[in-house]
Amino acid sequence: MNSREKLLVGMVAALAVALSVGFVTNFGSVAKVVTVPAPVASMVDQQEPLNSPKLEYATLYETPGQKSPLTVLFKKVENSVVQINAKVSTINSNIIINGSPLESQSSRLGSGFVYDTAGHIITNNHVVSGAQEVDVRFVDGNIYSAKVIGTDPFNDIAVLQITDDFTEETLVPLPLANSADLEVGQQIIAIGNPFGLSNTMTSGIVSQVGRLLPNRDAGYSIPSVIQTDAAINPGNSGGPMLNLEGQVIGINTAIQSTTGEFSGIGFAVPSNTIKRIVPVLIKDGVYTHPWLGVSGTSLSPDIAKQINLEKNYHGVFVTTVVPDGPAYKAGVQEATYNPSRQLKGGDVIVALDGKPVRDIDDLIIHLAENKSVGDTVLIELNRAGELVKIAATLAARPAN
Repeated sequence: MNSREKLLVGMVAALAVALSVGFVTNFGSVAKVVTVPAPVASMVDQQEPLNSPKLEYATLYETPGQKSPLTVLFKKVENSVVQINAKVSTINSNIIINGSPLESQSSRLGSGFVYDTAGHIITNNHVVSGAQEVDVRFVDGNIYSAKVIGTDPFNDIAVLQITDDFTEETLVPLPLANSADLEVGQQIIAIGNPFGLSNTMTSGIVSQVGRLLPNRDAGYSIPSVIQTDAAINPGNSGGPMLNLEGQVIGINTAIQSTTGEFSGIGFAVPSNTIKRIVPVLIKDGVYTHPWLGVSGTSLSPDIAKQINLEKNYHGVFVTTVVPDGPAYKAGVQEATYNPSRQLKGGDVIVALDGKPVRDIDDLIIHLAENKSVGDTVLIELNRAGELVKIAATLAARPAN
């Protein structure tokens, strides 16, 4: 071997040693090269380390043998929800037969639910208003005749009494929840008979609470109403809205829609209103609402400016005081205008019984939920920048 070959062999040997030990980078550090053998699968390799956390994966499918909570809930309450068929007479004064207007019969479909074991059924007043006959159909197909024994048109509530012998029917009353505990986002279900499709369940959430629902038939707003996105359609009226414990939180009553069909906004009269009114309807047939005798609107920045109040001043601006009503007798003053119909002044209700009134909702809810006919209410007013306190004795609300 000549000297050139010896030099080449030496360089190869040196390079091999360098690779087996490490090499010097341009930054002066040594990076050790480690050869890792290819993994070999074995029973031991496939087991999880003893200390590794357990991973649980969500699934869209029910576990075999287990039912969805909504399925269980529906089975729990379905026998307590009924279909209501109200037969009403309509008169067409444009068609005269033998000197009398043409009278025809029509049916109105709705829903309801069992209130107690005595055969009382709760539904909406607009489902049975003016009905001569009412039939109640249970999920097992049994049909019973019923009569309307109590109505509250102002809150759109009616109570039926089954008149047939129902001893063979097992009545399971639905418990009433405390609707004051409801929170936005809470999951709920609605059960009823939309378009006559019996015992239909839909689900959604509580979209908002404390809404005022205008009741055009009665001329007053229903307070503390629940708003939901659960699908409600014609035929659902009078059916229960329930929480996931199977307790009634409200009566499905109305929708907001330009087509007459569900568009994502439904309303239910709250269960606390049912608790307050239904026992009186069963006993007396009617519920007498307290009445102050004013019309008003929530104070807006524009109105506040015109009567020299701060932009964000809160209260109810009194637009009209009913002559000889409770507020009139107590001395509440309505809005006044100059000859050009520009607003000059008027009382602003800022508190009732010491509780702040920020808008018209607060006023209506306080009277509806805390007062009765004959009670005295202490009214705090802002009159021309000064606070005035007066007392009014509430009367019975007149029909519209």
